[in-house]
Amino acid sequence: MTLKAVLFDFNGVIINDESIHQQLVEEILLQENLRPSSDEYREVCLGRSDRVCLTELLKRRGRFVTESYLTQLITRKAQAYEHKLEMLEKLPIYPGLEDVIFQIRAAQLPLGVVSGALRCEVELVLNRAGIAQNFAVIVGGDDIKVSKPEPDGYLLAVERLNQNYPTLKAQASDCLAIEDTPAGIEAAKRAGMQVVGVANTYPFHMLQRQANWTVDYLHDLELDRVREVFERREHQPGARTC
Repeated sequence: MTLKAVLFDFNGVIINDESIHQQLVEEILLQENLRPSSDEYREVCLGRSDRVCLTELLKRRGRFVTESYLTQLITRKAQAYEHKLEMLEKLPIYPGLEDVIFQIRAAQLPLGVVSGALRCEVELVLNRAGIAQNFAVIVGGDDIKVSKPEPDGYLLAVERLNQNYPTLKAQASDCLAIEDTPAGIEAAKRAGMQVVGVANTYPFHMLQRQANWTVDYLHDLELDRVREVFERREHQPGARTC
């Protein structure tokens, strides 16, 4: 087994924008004459797509909406998200991201993004941050019908990587995922991948119980050590730290 690709989550790994998303979701609930809850947002929405998040929040309040109306809410939120980013002088990109990208590119490994965020949101941030050219594939929340912790997004990313790189012949077990939530870690593991958990959103000790490796910050990731584990075919139980 050789490491052949690295797949990043987006919100909470590439960009520190969860507070923006929470604010926008709460605004939508208020516009629907419903009361938001910060604790409930963390429980329902972190690591999941807007469609799943809003559907569940509305359902808990006895509100059932049509798919077309739900799409309108998601579109409204995406437009508000874009407006919020336009107002920021500098995007809240996580420190250490460029260093990790440099390590991966130096190892000649393709990169991708697998996220519950809409593709347009991912592309907006990557382009504005000047890093879009590094990512060979993007799987957004509008590319699949289900959300993390389902593995579909990661499996689709592997399929697209192989389409873009016919000689890669990657399987899910050849890929490393970088995640910040339990839902994201579970999705990658169910796809058959090993996972680095970065403690941007949840405490280190919580992710350590679930991920193969855990780091406090992106710049703590030692890619060479991860690659050695892949090459030695080590499958030790429990989590490791970099």
